[in-house]
Amino acid sequence: MPKSSKKKKDKAADFSKAKLKLGKGKQTPTNVVDTSFKARSIALPSQSISHNTQDATPTTRRKLTFDDLTSHLKHYNANTRKDAIFGLRELLEEHPALIDLHLTAIVNSCVRLIGDEDAGVRKSLLSFMSWFLSRVPQEDILPHSPLLLLFTTSAQTHIFPEIRVDAVRFLDLYLEHIPTVVTQGWAQGTSGHGKRVLEGYIGLLNAGTVYGEGGDKGPIQATSTASVVLSPTSKLVVLRSLARFLEHALSISSNSTVIHGATQTIPTWFFSSSLRSEEAFSNFDSLLQPASTSKDTRLWEPEFDIDSSNDDYVVSGVSRKTPSPWSLHDLSDINLEDIRSNNDNLAGESSMEYAYIMHLARVLQSTLISTFLDCAPTAFHPSGQSSETELNMVVTVSEIVRRLYATILQRAAKNGKSRDISLEDLSAFIGHMSPYFPFSTYGSLASKRDIKVEQAFQDLNVVYSELTSLLVLAATSESTSSSSRTTRNQRKHPGSKNKSTTLAVPSSQVDRVTQYVVHLLRGELPTGTNTQNALPRPVTSASYIALIPTIWALINDQNLSRSLDLLNAVVDHATNTSSTSSVKRHTLEFLGRLVLLESEPSVQPNIQRTFLASGSKIYRDWILHLPKTAWELGANNLPSTEIIFRLLLRLIQRRSSIIDLETLNGIRTRLVPYFMITHPTRGKLPGPFTKLPIGSITRRLALDLVSTMCTFATFRSEHVDGDGHDQTDPLVIAVNEATNDTIDEAYWISVSTKQHL
Repeated sequence: MPKSSKKKKDKAADFSKAKLKLGKGKQTPTNVVDTSFKARSIALPSQSISHNTQDATPTTRRKLTFDDLTSHLKHYNANTRKDAIFGLRELLEEHPALIDLHLTAIVNSCVRLIGDEDAGVRKSLLSFMSWFLSRVPQEDILPHSPLLLLFTTSAQTHIFPEIRVDAVRFLDLYLEHIPTVVTQGWAQGTSGHGKRVLEGYIGLLNAGTVYGEGGDKGPIQATSTASVVLSPTSKLVVLRSLARFLEHALSISSNSTVIHGATQTIPTWFFSSSLRSEEAFSNFDSLLQPASTSKDTRLWEPEFDIDSSNDDYVVSGVSRKTPSPWSLHDLSDINLEDIRSNNDNLAGESSMEYAYIMHLARVLQSTLISTFLDCAPTAFHPSGQSSETELNMVVTVSEIVRRLYATILQRAAKNGKSRDISLEDLSAFIGHMSPYFPFSTYGSLASKRDIKVEQAFQDLNVVYSELTSLLVLAATSESTSSSSRTTRNQRKHPGSKNKSTTLAVPSSQVDRVTQYVVHLLRGELPTGTNTQNALPRPVTSASYIALIPTIWALINDQNLSRSLDLLNAVVDHATNTSSTSSVKRHTLEFLGRLVLLESEPSVQPNIQRTFLASGSKIYRDWILHLPKTAWELGANNLPSTEIIFRLLLRLIQRRSSIIDLETLNGIRTRLVPYFMITHPTRGKLPGPFTKLPIGSITRRLALDLVSTMCTFATFRSEHVDGDGHDQTDPLVIAVNEATNDTIDEAYWISVSTKQHL
């Protein structure tokens, strides 16, 4: 029944007419074919069909222009931003002219990625900036440095610690190319970004972020709100960058420059306490300064003509410059009050900076000690199972301590400021290092013969020796000033007690440092080193410079035998060092100043002179070695050659007791081959003197030296011509041959005639 009714309804539906409803249109039949269509555009951005072949706009291999790349640097996709950085470097490498043309646009686009949340983008940008800054002159990048530092210091305080660590890596690039801008205002904070950069370092190290705390308000405490502890690798990145920052900041604040290589000069600040006044120290410091590297060099003229165009001259080997004459009107315009005010401001800024450095050292003290104590047991484990990260961390922390306290104690000695707290902090840090000294390789670590590890241990030993010498010099100075204060106090108030205390350095500690320095200079391994696989490392230029204050402090020791042992090692090292080594110049300058100190009229009466009196024979042997060094140097190292001639000239002019008649004759004999060589078969050959630049200071100094020595000759022949030349003297004959028919012949005749009158 139901089936038949359903069939009837279906048949009726086929022939039924649909009823139309109100508002409804006529329905489309079900069998109608839809013929409507839609058109869409197809984009082909990377196809050559869409580009004008006549356009000469520089593009990458993916046909992206500079504008395309800068727009992609703002893309929401991290991979697109990273690809844009690679494309930008590709475009600039192919078309270097675009760097100068779009320098501002490049910097403005890149700085926004310093704090990018994608690690790959930051890594790519760091690589690009390293390449980019090395190709842009410093004077061109300086106008953009505020923008670079603004975004970088902002990234230093980012909520994500990995972004803050990467910001430190960007600061390393800036310290390499624009260090002055990075450290500007680091102590005063009045201008520049230096203060913000330093605060970023301190915040990352959890050493405190508020610089106003501490000092007179109580002990320094860590006040950083950072709750994330850095990994050892990230902490090493921050510490190394802080060490570079302090290196540049402290050198700039002391009006010196950070120079690397053979042109670096040795430190001389420790000589100031041995001389009577600042002026005497300044004159002593300039005695051996090479004039061949200075732009203000002046050649000596027998008769100076003020109207001549050449107003440069050198008198007795010392570079001088005549000031411009002042008129009475000019003098009347000078305001003495302004000069006094300016000097007071400079003194005030120096005092403020000194206080700030001391406060910074106090802020970092706990962090540096805790880092050393955390890493030292692993770095110096007897089994040798130590990682390179912990060892580098210890080296970096020690470098920071050395830079801070060397500056503090040097300025305190110069300005007579208090340094009791600094001495206590330095002594505490040295106390933690002492159980591991001398630092050397052990066990499996020694068997690996890792050059980097051995160099790190040597650097640690040098730093420890320098810190100990700073403590010795400061303690000696404090003891001297304390005794003088006690004497004055006893005169004013008989029976009163002196309340000042000084830190005494243990004699055993001084012995260990002396033994290490002697072993290092003689090329021997320090005590306790595994001698089976280890080999002694040569002293580098930086290590020798760092050791100079240590050597000075130890050779002035009251223990005469210990002092002479070290002095012998210093002289032997200076004699045996190759003339082509970068250390040779430093040995010449340091030993030359030690020898000159013996005849210096402004030396303090209470200076320890035993090393000078007992070392005269040692110094004479080294002085007789100098003509050979000058012959080996030839024209390859003019500053070192100039130091040799200046030193010999000064000693002879001062009639130093070290230059006796036998030594003088030895110098004269050894100088003959420098001017003319007599070969058994080839006859007379020109010496290294003829290879020196014509008319140079070095040539004139060599002729001045010979002329001065002829005055103090042990033999004077009757064969003297009208010009004062002794024709039987081999040295005079050699000089005559070397200067014959040259521009220096007239100069040689004039100085030799004047000396013999």
